[in-house]
Amino acid sequence: MNFNDLNIPNELKDSINDMGFQKLTPIQKKAIPEALKGLDLIGQAQTGSGKTLAFAIPVLSKIFLPDKSPQAIILCPTRELCMQVADEVEKLGSKLKKFKVLAVYGGQPIGKQTRVLKKGVHVVVGTPGRVIDHIERGNLELIGVESVVLDEADEMLEMGFRQDIETILAKTPLQRQTLLFSATIPSEIKQIAGKYQKNPKFIKITDKKQNIPKIKQYAFKCSIKEKFDGLARLIEAYGVNHALIFCNTKKSVDYVAKHLKKQEFPVDSLHGDMTQKTRDKVMNKFRNGNIRILVATDVAARGLDIDDVDVIVNYDVPQNHDDYIHRIGRTARAGKNGMAFMLVSKDEHSRFNNIKKNNKVKIIEKELPTHDEINEIKNKQILDNARRHIEDDDLDDYVKVIRDNYPKKDYLKMAAGLLKMMREN
Repeated sequence: MNFNDLNIPNELKDSINDMGFQKLTPIQKKAIPEALKGLDLIGQAQTGSGKTLAFAIPVLSKIFLPDKSPQAIILCPTRELCMQVADEVEKLGSKLKKFKVLAVYGGQPIGKQTRVLKKGVHVVVGTPGRVIDHIERGNLELIGVESVVLDEADEMLEMGFRQDIETILAKTPLQRQTLLFSATIPSEIKQIAGKYQKNPKFIKITDKKQNIPKIKQYAFKCSIKEKFDGLARLIEAYGVNHALIFCNTKKSVDYVAKHLKKQEFPVDSLHGDMTQKTRDKVMNKFRNGNIRILVATDVAARGLDIDDVDVIVNYDVPQNHDDYIHRIGRTARAGKNGMAFMLVSKDEHSRFNNIKKNNKVKIIEKELPTHDEINEIKNKQILDNARRHIEDDDLDDYVKVIRDNYPKKDYLKMAAGLLKMMREN
């Protein structure tokens, strides 16, 4: 099925085409037709499955443009996700005349958001706390809301937003449509669905089957004392270019980031104690490639949608299989390949065994690379690159330079000298 097959306004089809999308992802294929019927939904799908369009298309399909009061509220767990969702909704609605969407979240002056709300917006994307703040100040009237979306619902509940979510839902009209999307469906979500949704249609997309085979998964058993040295060796051995390293605690994040910096790796950290301004700065550096390695806790990385992460490292073994899938799902996006490493100390064996037992794809257990093996890998990488140049490029001019300037013609020693020079630089 492609987007032109959907019974949606032509303006949305044109925008989707401009965004470069053609075929629907599995969650879009199942969720959009049901949501277009006006049904309440519970959609279980991992981050990166295309669920933003899965709820944004039905929401925008029924926006009445002459009415400038909010007709849809989309709740997200973090500022970063709010910005991403609002950006995608704005692109989707770009062909709708005078369509307005606003992202509201903490860390931004509330006055600016208030002024935009007073002028009128059709869709509000916000964190629960800031949405409540605007409601209490009288800036946000919910009487005209026809759609409420809970995006990454499990993460919002883990972050303590349940009371705020229930307050917002209780203030919206009873005849609203409620769309709930979550990577996992814990009992709290079932309770909220039972209380605030009307016979919701449950849709589950097992992304594990689609995404995980593209991720090569390895586990390295080691002592706690070996962990950091093992991490550094893995980064070197596999020529890691863009990595996200997960730790279970802020203390662990600080330790890993500090010691990687000492070894002159381009690294920074992200955890809950940082100000929003600092977190934004770190994320921009990571997205722009100014740092190649980001060390983070689960909570700090919630809602982050980062392309081109080629390696995920579980420095600490996650608490359960769902957390593991959520972490490693941040690589191998958009059909690309990725790798996931897990460092497993003795006291983490039971957690690791539970994850391994529940995982659909085999996690390969390997020994950490030795320093000699790292040297061998690096030499091979350089020689492989050189071999590609020999096969693909015209090297006649370079051959002439060597022949003219190296009369001894001991080209094997010349090659060895060049290799040594590259390794020592």
